[in-house]
Amino acid sequence: MMLIKVGNARTSNIDLVLAGLLSSIAGALNAVGFLIAGSFTANMTGNISAFADHLANGAIPIALSFLGLVAAFIWGAAIAALAIQAGERRQLRSVYALAIAAEAIILLLVGTALTKSSATEHETLLVIVLSFVMGLQNAVTTMISQARVRTTHVSGMATDIGIELAALVGGDKSRREATPKLWLHSLTLACFAVGGLCGALLFQLVGSWLFMITATLLLLIAVPEALRAHRS
Repeated sequence: MMLIKVGNARTSNIDLVLAGLLSSIAGALNAVGFLIAGSFTANMTGNISAFADHLANGAIPIALSFLGLVAAFIWGAAIAALAIQAGERRQLRSVYALAIAAEAIILLLVGTALTKSSATEHETLLVIVLSFVMGLQNAVTTMISQARVRTTHVSGMATDIGIELAALVGGDKSRREATPKLWLHSLTLACFAVGGLCGALLFQLVGSWLFMITATLLLLIAVPEALRAHRS
């Protein structure tokens, strides 16, 4: 039910599973983007900083390339949000699962295209597509969990972990409220890091087939959820 139940209908365990699975995949794709083009496709804070730095140094084309990654991320999030809103208006319970399936299809197309050519030959287009995909995925997890789960928002998660650690030294109520949030954000951060490590290692071993692997994992997550939503 992790891609069916929305907002307060979700349990902590459902959020934990969703965060663990999708943040691992986000970490892997983020690492691959860096290995191919030296750009982090999930790190918009870094991309904005790089844009400003290169702009200040007069490297306009490079600066615009980093701005393009931010724009792609925003468009991915916007298109996902529009699709989800349209699905919710039609009471389509599978809309979140279908959005993740769409992410998988995009990655399958990327992987298929790259098996016929080198990833470095199309590195600019590749990182733009990956940024779009990361925006899409982050919008899905943010909307379905009402902003409790954000699979690419590492800076925010690290901040939340610090806040929740401070809350643990408060009263009983403060500790009860902080503990599940601490588990969620810690797991998301850890899985993003592990996903990045595994993604980097796998890319060195299998190359562009990594996109096929991540797409398959996403389909294994999304398709059963979509079928379950239609049955119910």
